[in-house]
Amino acid sequence: MSVAEVKNLSIGEKLQIMEAIWDDLRSRFDGLDVTPEIRTLLDNRRARVQDGESRLLDWDTVKGTIGRA
Repeated sequence: MSVAEVKNLSIGEKLQIMEAIWDDLRSRFDGLDVTPEIRTLLDNRRARVQDGESRLLDWDTVKGTIGRA
């Protein structure tokens, strides 16, 4: 699929493609080791959520906000 073809897709079609790509990437990389830098970043983000400084949103919630801004 070319860039021009992607630009002609609807937002819904683009989101479906993105979800398929993320699902594929997740299945491929779930077993890989995380670098210490990424582990620190993730640990810090988790701590901010636990401390109430940040809020964790599930993908369905985030999808519902796309295009509303």
